[in-house]
Amino acid sequence: MSLPRRHFLALGTGAVVAAGTMTAPAAATGQAVDQLAAGRYRWRNVEIVGGGFVTGIIHHPKKRGLVYVRTDIGGAARLDLRTQRWVQLLEWVGWDEWNWTGVESLALDPCDPARLYLAVGTYTNDWSPINGAILRSTDQGRTFRRTDLPFKLGGNEPGRSMGERLVVDPLDGRVLFFGTRNQGLWRSTDRGESWSRVDSFPSVGMAGIGIGFVFFDPRGGRKGRPTQTIYAGVTDSASPLFRSTDGGRTWAAVPGQPTGLLPHHGELGADGSIYLTYGDRPGPYEMYDGAVHKVDTATGVWTDITPLRPNTGGEAGFGYAGLATDPRKPGTVMVSTMSRWGPVDDIFRSVDGGRTWHSIAQRAEIDVSGAPYLNFHTEGPKLGWMIGDISIDPFNSDKVMYVTGATIFGTDDATEAEAGRSTHWSVRAQGLEETAVMDLISPPWGPPLISALGDIGVYRHDRLDVVPPDGQAANPVSGTSPSLDYAAKAEGFVVRVAYGGSKERGAYSTDAGVSWQPFAGEPAGSTQPGRIVAGTDGRTVVWVPGDVLPHYSRDRGTTWTLVTGLPQQVAVVGDRVDPKVFYAFDQATGTAYTSTNGGADFLPSATGLPTGYGKVETVLDRAGHCWLAAGAGGLFRSTDGGVSYQQVTTIEEAFTVGFGKAARGRTEMAVYSSGKVAGVRGIYRSVDSGRSWVRINDALHQFASTGDAIAGDPRVFGRVYISTNGLGIPYGEPV
Repeated sequence: MSLPRRHFLALGTGAVVAAGTMTAPAAATGQAVDQLAAGRYRWRNVEIVGGGFVTGIIHHPKKRGLVYVRTDIGGAARLDLRTQRWVQLLEWVGWDEWNWTGVESLALDPCDPARLYLAVGTYTNDWSPINGAILRSTDQGRTFRRTDLPFKLGGNEPGRSMGERLVVDPLDGRVLFFGTRNQGLWRSTDRGESWSRVDSFPSVGMAGIGIGFVFFDPRGGRKGRPTQTIYAGVTDSASPLFRSTDGGRTWAAVPGQPTGLLPHHGELGADGSIYLTYGDRPGPYEMYDGAVHKVDTATGVWTDITPLRPNTGGEAGFGYAGLATDPRKPGTVMVSTMSRWGPVDDIFRSVDGGRTWHSIAQRAEIDVSGAPYLNFHTEGPKLGWMIGDISIDPFNSDKVMYVTGATIFGTDDATEAEAGRSTHWSVRAQGLEETAVMDLISPPWGPPLISALGDIGVYRHDRLDVVPPDGQAANPVSGTSPSLDYAAKAEGFVVRVAYGGSKERGAYSTDAGVSWQPFAGEPAGSTQPGRIVAGTDGRTVVWVPGDVLPHYSRDRGTTWTLVTGLPQQVAVVGDRVDPKVFYAFDQATGTAYTSTNGGADFLPSATGLPTGYGKVETVLDRAGHCWLAAGAGGLFRSTDGGVSYQQVTTIEEAFTVGFGKAARGRTEMAVYSSGKVAGVRGIYRSVDSGRSWVRINDALHQFASTGDAIAGDPRVFGRVYISTNGLGIPYGEPV
């Protein structure tokens, strides 16, 4: 089935206006074409399920089963009602627009289920040069048009689960408002095509956090005419909530409101009250105080309805974040704590407007079989942490979903809480893959893939289409794991490193990642994980922590000896055939090094190579073959044990390099790279050692940041695994 082409809007400045369209780039031609290309590629994700912060969730109020989520770096997704799996909407984001996979806010048109709006942009800091954008869809996110904004957004910054900042007028879908982090309040009157600042809005809020949410009160209004009553929550503890009664022309602080805290969510309930959650900080990592309040819009009377007071019972304190009201049951409201790291974050449910509350955590039964790593090898699954948003199905009061720092949970019996009975929750994040991938290996033995991920550690993938039931590396369980490697000729031997305390950063396995043993020692003075490399026979391990000089071990990590001849920051790899040979590259000086005594000593072997970037990899079945991906400097290849490196001139840029099974009729392994050929960025394959290339991804499958790792499968020709920064592990195979 052919897919529709996505259309984009060109850059604008000032008040942003619509412009022309841009078609997908053409495939590379001429000499840079892989003559054994096997037609189209099919792209899927290795199953992990979740693995990152889902920052918002919204049910469409008038279309049964239409639900969207947004994430901090992992795009946005729509729930497929038939399969009950999430469909990622931003895989088309390319390398140059990587910043758009962080979604600051999403908005639905309550009167048109086909329309979807995303405010995209991950960072507002200096090292991200990319401004934010508003993406507009008329087909539920299958295709988008884009309006660029003249400022940055912060989908992965503090306060990212506040919301929603972007909203559509429920009476007039032409009108949208957008609360920004640093630029005040903005308004569109043409369905998001162009925007202008609302200069009359009196507050920009806390620097870098700004206006956390906007919502409408359409009661008394007339369809087709803009809603007159609008509310905006601002991160200003002195005046947190503002109101306009003239369609946004003028604004004033709501009288009588509580002060001293920052609003996180605000929502108009079916009972006519506005409910708000508050914290003393924007979250998600720290809150030490918080509250829940409501205001009766008919009388203007405010009531403190906080379910559980922070700073009681010896706790360190926490705030409140997630909020949902039930449109079918006036007075039914659910709120979540945030940063209640001990004992655990909780969700509270009230059916009487907050006079009484039921704790969900006290009687919740939680099923994490959909993502077993959520046990984290503890005494049992938790309700979650960083519960930034909750959504009640507007067609079924029993169905509720909430989002966390790692997954989505849902229930089909929420009303049982009202009778003091248990509610049953299970993982509902299937199809949403949002891990940040640090490293990948596909050994010639054992599982097809082992991955090193941000936040949730290292995984063994025996099947690519099944969540690893016991795949998460333990002993120790680790968080962010930047590096792992395998010994090609020592079946089952794998090493890994991760951030952690002393004696918790490194480990090895002799059964291909089924079980692990921590290194008994580590390089003296090191506090960082850095990179880890195994010799092909498994007898030598080289560790490059980065904060001290490289070390090697010949007793599986019990003792470590200083490597001589290498600088502190260097890329190292072992020859996959000869256990005595290791290669290294110093991106600061463009110098290549070689060791012929098992990594103990290195000598410079080649100079004058590009500087600023460098990843090295060796070929499974070729002694003396080492390849260097030098980023914008190109791709280089040595076939003489690192004595000399020749540039592969058919590819202009190469940020990764990896090898997989040779094509039929070929003797050399297939080469894969995330790079640029004939001016076109993409994922490329060569079956003839770089003499020609074929682009194997397409405009719909670009995956934003793909520069950390790539691994061809040595047992399946054409299969390649790639890294992303928040979109999981895509793998491609020829169709």
